[in-house]
Amino acid sequence: MKKRVLVLCTGNSCRSIIGEALLNAKFGSFIEAFSAGSNPKGEVNPNAKKVLQKYGLWRDSYHSKSLDEVIDIPFDLVVTVCDKAKESCPIFPKKTKVIHVGFEDPDGKPYEEFEKTLKEMEEKLLPKVKEEL
Repeated sequence: MKKRVLVLCTGNSCRSIIGEALLNAKFGSFIEAFSAGSNPKGEVNPNAKKVLQKYGLWRDSYHSKSLDEVIDIPFDLVVTVCDKAKESCPIFPKKTKVIHVGFEDPDGKPYEEFEKTLKEMEEKLLPKVKEEL
């Protein structure tokens, strides 16, 4: 059975979507990743989608969503990727391990910052999640 991982941030439009896509692409044989936001924007940032498409990581099922859409899923691990989400991380129905691996928000910045965020997540997020599971 696959381990379920939730990548959580505030807006669920950039970092958490990129994290979800990376985890599904790189560890899809043993991880099922999801993402959500504590205050979702309701849309994926166009540059986040563009960088994921460039590297063949985009899925049409990726969308900006609230915690309400995923709160009943029994997660094995929750990863907060922004400080605001870390501070407001909810209590999940099942006792769930929560870790923080922070990344700077590329929202509102040039496309190159999204490339940088993806690379940083590959280098920091992927090994940390693998270690925790």
